Amino acid sequence: MKQNTGSSAESATQRAYHALRKLIMTSAIAPGEKLKVDTLKARLNTGASPIREALSLLTSDHLVERIDQRGFVAAACSKGNFQEILKLRCSLEDMALRESIKSSTTEWMEELVLAHHRVQKADRNDVEEFERIHKAFHMALLANCGSKILLRLCDQLYDLNIRYRYIAGHSLNYGKRDVMREHSEILAAALDNDEDLASSRLMYHYRETGRFLEDTIA
Repeated sequence: MKQNTGSSAESATQRAYHALRKLIMTSAIAPGEKLKVDTLKARLNTGASPIREALSLLTSDHLVERIDQRGFVAAACSKGNFQEILKLRCSLEDMALRESIKSSTTEWMEELVLAHHRVQKADRNDVEEFERIHKAFHMALLANCGSKILLRLCDQLYDLNIRYRYIAGHSLNYGKRDVMREHSEILAAALDNDEDLASSRLMYHYRETGRFLEDTIA
């Protein structure tokens, strides 16, 4: 009986966590917005305990901030914070990609090709599903690095960056930029075991997006 209760409580917390995480990442909850437990209970149709536990978990994701005497607020956003995220992504993903290529295996390359195929075929009008598949491709590039800690950091930074993409707007005008071609070029260099070229292409990919987002956020 106790085991079922614990399992139910855990599920309620996880549901609240994922729901709040989505609301914050997509800017349905604005940066700096106060997160009142009573308001969130009604919004998510759940109890106070799962909400409080979910908010505590989200502080570890840097999506929620705990303010002394004031409770929780959605993490603030700024151009400086975005630049810090971009810098860290480039540094850590450069390391992870190089390690993945050094340890290249047939299985990793097959998974990478499959992830690339999926993102090429994904419907970009379905924003949420496209973001999931797009992230899967980028994480597949790094998946063979051999470090769970490094992968977790890269995963977290990816999500923090996605938040800024939503702030900038769902329909991003990249002009003549061909993002899918950039993905294909990164993939080709990775499959050729060319660390320097794969890394330089990935860094270009991120910095081009970064320049657009900086201008839009500003």
